[in-house]
Amino acid sequence: MRERKEWINSRKCKVNACSLHSEYIIPADQPFPDYYKQKKALTQAKKEYPSLKRVQSQVLQEVIGRLDKAFNFFWKRSFGFPRFKKYGQYRSINFPHFKDNPITGYQIRLPKIGSVRLNLHRPIPDGFIVKQVQIVKKASGWYAVICIQSDVKIPSIEAQGKSLGIDLGLEKFIATSQQELIVRPRFFVELQSKLQWLQRRLSKKQKGSKNWHKAREKVARLHEHIYNTRKNFHYQVAHHLCDQANIIFAEDLNLKAMSRGMLCKHTLDAGFGSFLEILSHVAWKRNVYFEKVDANFTSQTCPNCGVVTGKKSLSQRVHECSNCGFVTDRDVAAAMIVEQRGLAALGLGVKLPVEDEVIGDVRKKSSRASRRSRKAS
Repeated sequence: MRERKEWINSRKCKVNACSLHSEYIIPADQPFPDYYKQKKALTQAKKEYPSLKRVQSQVLQEVIGRLDKAFNFFWKRSFGFPRFKKYGQYRSINFPHFKDNPITGYQIRLPKIGSVRLNLHRPIPDGFIVKQVQIVKKASGWYAVICIQSDVKIPSIEAQGKSLGIDLGLEKFIATSQQELIVRPRFFVELQSKLQWLQRRLSKKQKGSKNWHKAREKVARLHEHIYNTRKNFHYQVAHHLCDQANIIFAEDLNLKAMSRGMLCKHTLDAGFGSFLEILSHVAWKRNVYFEKVDANFTSQTCPNCGVVTGKKSLSQRVHECSNCGFVTDRDVAAAMIVEQRGLAALGLGVKLPVEDEVIGDVRKKSSRASRRSRKAS
């Protein structure tokens, strides 16, 4: 454990080794040192700092690669200057190349570290080779993220079978077009008081002391617990949805704007962005077609007749169409619209839930016929 901690700390950029600190004195008319120039400077840096010789050369090159990516990102956006990582702030080690499989039984062999005991989550599938390993330090322990590769070609997923539309919300986490409502757990809100209490205790400790480190680890473990419970819930819901349909449609939400609104804390607590990524990954693994559709006016359109009913307040939770009289839950109606838009984009037949009519010219004709009947009456 001590060796791994020393490895983490030794990966921090030395002040004179990389340009993260010395760029302030580089003249504007001179080119900025790129990845390859700093890579060549590693030889001289190892002479000045002998502790760097204990680290594999490719690991150090990965650090410079991260730095180069951060600066390139900064030049393109003109903001977001890379922050210098002081002693103890690095939390990951990346081993980019392996000639042989480093995992034997319940041990993993790392260059210049040796064999380390490993709690193998699942065996490496046959036909796959280990390309790189990233060692990550979290509050609950050390983890090895293993990247594997295979020459197996995966065919594209065809959109066929039973379809399902989902609507994401804060009152109900998910409403499906099959009228199923999934309640949203309050992951952060339920533990917010405990987190505040731990953070107050941390603020009263002397920074850098042993008690300060212990209190900081407790705060980090609670944050990780909240993250793990949310992630576990997302995976359970994703598998549950894939069990019900072969085609899943979701709204293409503006998550950045939602996270800045009045309900930003609850929006971030729900984790809509991470859930959509997990759902896309689970659907791909289970051969389920997943696609996002336009999210505009999904809660303002009647899924039965297609008439725009107007904007609703957040307190109005029931969809009631004044044109056709269709009544259902507001989120369920939005999920039906999502499903209809997704099927229409794929060129598949879309059936209305009540009248069994295909959306398109038939819907327009039916709405005109209903208006004529009203005038006649």
